[in-house]
Amino acid sequence: MLEALLAARLHDPFAYLGARVEQNYNLVRAFYPYATNVWINIAGEFEPMARIHPGGVFEWCGTVLPQMPYRLRIEDGNAAPEATVYETYDAYAFPPQISDQDLYLFNEGRLRQAYRTLGSHATEIKGIAGVLFSVWAPNAERVSVVGNFNRWDGRVHPMAVHGSSGVWELFIPGLPPGSLYKYEIRNRNSGEILLKTDPYARFYELRPNNAARTPERGEITWLDSVWMANRAAWNWLQAPLNIYEIHAGSWKRHPDGRFYSYRELARHLTSYVREMGYTHVELLPISEHPLDESWGYQTTGYFAATSRYGSPDDLKFFVDACHQAGIGVLLDWVPAHFPQDAFALSRFDGTALYEHEDPRVGLHQDWGTYIFNFGRNEVKSFLMSSAHYWLSEFHFDGLRVDAVASMLYLDYSRHPGEWLPNRYGGRENLEAIDFLRELNIMVHEEFPGALTLAEESTAWPAVSRPTYVGGLGFSMKWNMGWMNDTLSYMLENPVHRRFHHDRLTFGQLYAYTENFVLPFSHDEVVHGKASLLGKMPGDAWQQFANLRLLFTYQMTYPGKKLNFMGNEFAQGREWNSSRELDWYQLSYEQHSGVHAALRDLNHLYSDIPALHELDFLPEGFAWIDCHDADNSVISYIRRACDGSFALIILNFTPVPRTGYRIGVPSRGTYHEIFNSDSSHYGGSNLGNMGEIETSGQPWMGLPDSIIIILPPLAGIILSLESSRDVGV
Repeated sequence: MLEALLAARLHDPFAYLGARVEQNYNLVRAFYPYATNVWINIAGEFEPMARIHPGGVFEWCGTVLPQMPYRLRIEDGNAAPEATVYETYDAYAFPPQISDQDLYLFNEGRLRQAYRTLGSHATEIKGIAGVLFSVWAPNAERVSVVGNFNRWDGRVHPMAVHGSSGVWELFIPGLPPGSLYKYEIRNRNSGEILLKTDPYARFYELRPNNAARTPERGEITWLDSVWMANRAAWNWLQAPLNIYEIHAGSWKRHPDGRFYSYRELARHLTSYVREMGYTHVELLPISEHPLDESWGYQTTGYFAATSRYGSPDDLKFFVDACHQAGIGVLLDWVPAHFPQDAFALSRFDGTALYEHEDPRVGLHQDWGTYIFNFGRNEVKSFLMSSAHYWLSEFHFDGLRVDAVASMLYLDYSRHPGEWLPNRYGGRENLEAIDFLRELNIMVHEEFPGALTLAEESTAWPAVSRPTYVGGLGFSMKWNMGWMNDTLSYMLENPVHRRFHHDRLTFGQLYAYTENFVLPFSHDEVVHGKASLLGKMPGDAWQQFANLRLLFTYQMTYPGKKLNFMGNEFAQGREWNSSRELDWYQLSYEQHSGVHAALRDLNHLYSDIPALHELDFLPEGFAWIDCHDADNSVISYIRRACDGSFALIILNFTPVPRTGYRIGVPSRGTYHEIFNSDSSHYGGSNLGNMGEIETSGQPWMGLPDSIIIILPPLAGIILSLESSRDVGV
C-alpha cells in the first residue's frame, strides 16, 4: 500500500492511513509529503511521529490508540519564505458519513435531494468543523480532493469509496469557506489523470477559471412566506400569467460595462416589472457556465448560481425581493445537453459517465454538446436533484425546460444512419420520456403551485397533460406553431396578407390540445432574425403600428404570454448579450408609444377575467368573423367563467375601415377600452370616441351588432360593462 500511496494510486486510503491496530501494535499513520516533522497529540501532549519514508509517511506507535479524532502538528518545510508550523485534525480520523440508504436511493435514481449528499458541505463531525466532500466516479482507481489548501497535489487527500456505489467521500477538517477545490481522478483502466470541477458544487470562482468553492456559511432570512402560501393555493389554469423573459447580463449594465449584481437587479427590475404589469420574470439560465456567449445554455454547474452576478445568497435575495413585490420568478433550466469542456461533466471519470459512449446517441450535432444518458439511474438522480435544488433552495416558481424536442426524439436533427432506434425499433427516446414524467410528478407533488413549461416544437401529443392520462405532465407548453405562423404572417406586406389569412385562423384548430404559452422569446430576436420591430414591413410608422397590433393580438389571443426584454419598447436592433438594451430609445415617441401600449395591454390582460380565465378551454373563445380575408380583419370574443366577455377586432392592413359591422352577443353600450392606434401610443388616433351603441340588427349569427371604425394596422378591445353572455 505504501507504494500505491506514494504513486497516488491508493484505492482505499483508510486501509493504510489513520489510527489502527496492526500486528498487535497500536499505530497512527499520516501522509504529509511537504512536512519535515509531524507530531501527534496524545493525552494533551504532542509526541513526535517517526518518518518511515522520505516521501512524507509518518507513524506513531503506542500502548493505546489516541482519542478520536486526534490532532496533529505539522512543520511544513516547503512553505515560503521559511518553514511554518500549524495544527490540524487528521482527515483520516473521521469515519465515512454517507448513509447506506442515501447510496441506495442514489444508485436507484430516486435520490431527489442528492445535492444534500454529494458535493461539498460545511459541517461538523464530533464537534470539529470542516468540509465533507463526496463525488460519483465509479470507474476511478483513485479520487482526491485538490485545492489551494494542499497545493493541488492529488497525493495529499485521497478519498474513500463506498463499495460498488461509485461514490467517494472525505471530510477535511478546518477548511475555510470559499476555498478553491477540484477532484483529481485516476481512471482504473487507462491510468488517465483528470482534473474535474465538482458537479454538485453550489458556487464556482469567476470565469474563465472553473474551480469550485467550499460553501459559505451565510444564509438569508426568507420573507416570502405569504407569497409561498398563496402560490400553493394558486389556480394557475385560470390565473393571468404574463412572463418577462430576461438575460441578467444584458438587461442593464453599469456605465463601465459591469454586470448588474443579483441584488442590483432586485432593486431595479422589480419596480419596472410591476409598473409594466408582468406577473412573472423568467431568467435565461443562470446556472454556472464558462462562456458568456452561450447565454447559460452550455451549463457546467447544475447546482450553482453563476458567480458573474454574485453569490447564491445574492440570488436568493433577488427571488425573495421579487416575491415580496408580488412577482413570480421562473428559471430556464437545461437538462437536454451539456458542453464538452474537459473540466466539467464530459467523460468525468475517464468514461462516458453522464453521457452515452456512442455518439449516435450521446452527441448533439447541432450544438456540439453531449446528451445526458437518461437511462442511467445516477444521472437521473443528478438531474432530478438539480430541479429540486432550484425550487427548494431558491424558491423559484417554476422551470422552463429547454429543448424538450431534442430529448424526445432519438433522430432529432439527424440523418438516416446517424441514430440508433429504441428497443422497439422506434425513434422515441423512452428513457428521456420516463425522466420528464418523473420530473413533472416530483415538481407538482413537492412544490404546489410551481410550474413546468416545455419548450417543445413538434406535434408530440399531450405534453401538458397529466402523466396518469399518458401525458408528459408539464404545466404548459410553448406554442411554437402559433408563434411561427403569426410572425410569418406579420412579415408579409399588408397588401399580400389576404392570401395568408389562414395563418391567423389555423391555430384555433389545435389551441386547446395543450396548455399553451404564446412566446416572443429571445430566440426570435437574434442570429440575423432581426428584432420584432425589424421584422415588421412598411415604413417606420407602419412598422411601429404593426408591432402594436402584434402585441394586441398576442395579449388577447387564448394562452399565457411571454415577451423577451426589449420587445416592450420596440428595440430596433437585434439583442446583443454583450451590452445592455437600448434604453435610450424610450426618449423617442414611437418607442415610448409601444412601451405604453404594451404596459396597458399587460394590465388589461391581468385585470379583465375574460382575457385570461379560460385560456385553455374552448369555452373562452369564439370567432365573430374569421373569414374576412379580403380586408385582413379578424374579430373574436373572449369570455370569463362568469359569462362576462370582451370583443377584439384586429385590422391587419393600413386601410381604415369605416362603417364596419360586427355581430355582438348582447345589446347595450360597448366601450372602447383599448385602441392600439391611440395617439398615446404613437398612432393616428382614429377610433370610436369611446362608446358604441348596438344597432338592434342580428349579424353573423349573433343577436345584435355594432358599426365601428377600424383604425389602420390596429386592434381595438371593446367591453360591455357587467356583461353576461346571453346570446351565444
